[in-house]
Amino acid sequence: MKFNFSERLNKLPAYLFAEIDKMKAQVKAGGVDIISFGIGDPDLPTPKEIVNVLKKESEIDINQKYPSYEGLLEFRESVSGWYDKRFGVSLDPGTEVLSLIGSKEGIGHLPLAFINPGDVVLIPDPGYPVYRAGTVFAGGIPYLMPLLEDNDFLPDFSCIPANILEKAKIMFLNYPNNPTSATADKHFFNEVVKFAKKNGIIVAHDFAYSEIYTGEKENDSFLSVNGAKDIGIEFNSLSKTFNMTGFRIGFAVGNEDVIKGLGAVKTNLDSGVFQAIQLSAAYGLDNEFHVVKDNNSIYKKRRSLLVGGLEKLGYKVYKSDATFYVWAHVPEMNMTSKDFAISLLNETGIIVTPGSGFGGYGEGYVRFSLTISENRIEEALMRMGA
Repeated sequence: MKFNFSERLNKLPAYLFAEIDKMKAQVKAGGVDIISFGIGDPDLPTPKEIVNVLKKESEIDINQKYPSYEGLLEFRESVSGWYDKRFGVSLDPGTEVLSLIGSKEGIGHLPLAFINPGDVVLIPDPGYPVYRAGTVFAGGIPYLMPLLEDNDFLPDFSCIPANILEKAKIMFLNYPNNPTSATADKHFFNEVVKFAKKNGIIVAHDFAYSEIYTGEKENDSFLSVNGAKDIGIEFNSLSKTFNMTGFRIGFAVGNEDVIKGLGAVKTNLDSGVFQAIQLSAAYGLDNEFHVVKDNNSIYKKRRSLLVGGLEKLGYKVYKSDATFYVWAHVPEMNMTSKDFAISLLNETGIIVTPGSGFGGYGEGYVRFSLTISENRIEEALMRMGA
């Protein structure tokens, strides 16, 4: 018997990273040694101290029961304490912090709390595919905001038509940006606050790469500018910061009403985060930021090696010190980003992510992830002809 997918599911393209995994498996089955610059899953280990806390807390009976929906107060206090110390942002751990099963889960669920069928959600393009997926699942209409290199991959709000703004309820932003690696400063965030207040829009800032930078300047929090908490929230994750992708632990912080709405969705759809994981994450936020500095030193060396090699091969690379991604123009002018990625995989066994997988304005680019060793980067560059 054949069953038909729902209309909302049919509106979505195949999930990019699942497609890449399938291509990778096919080539690998042919005996090819795959070098993957694809998915942004850190190869560096989770700090041992965090893992040890998880082991210890997992053995305690109370932590094996259903967790609280909004998250352990200890974890939320660690989040608020870190935001105060790192960004100078004051948060009430009781009402302005919510634990998440990774930031992806919270991003995907947010539209269910505030979007009715026909409402518009402003989405950066190129951008993380979940912004669009969450919007479609909620019955909303995605409106794509082009991120162009000429504008340092920042959206131009003046280009959004008035009839769209009348229906817009949420705007997703993401800086440091995936996939472009672009950053935004407080001047831009101040403009965002003015724009959102004028148009009655919730700002949902995806800040998953807050601690990944290879230059001297730290990344700015959206919530650190005046008035941001009046209209927005920020999503963050322990996945990239402490190499905890498999733990599935993140958080949302900011406007009390928006946090309350997202929390209401979660109470109906999930049962919270395993308490032992929350306690291990709290330990990390309280104690382990020396690891972040060490990780960033490694990413800096990898970035320098990869960018230098790509430029020797004729690639035009967007220069940035943020995230662990390198965003580069497709070197073959007559090829789409997907065709180039497939060709590169078949000819060299190297996986890169086609920019078109992040939206139409990602066409013409490919994304390299710095989550492989220097030796493997050197091997990849040799295979590519460097």
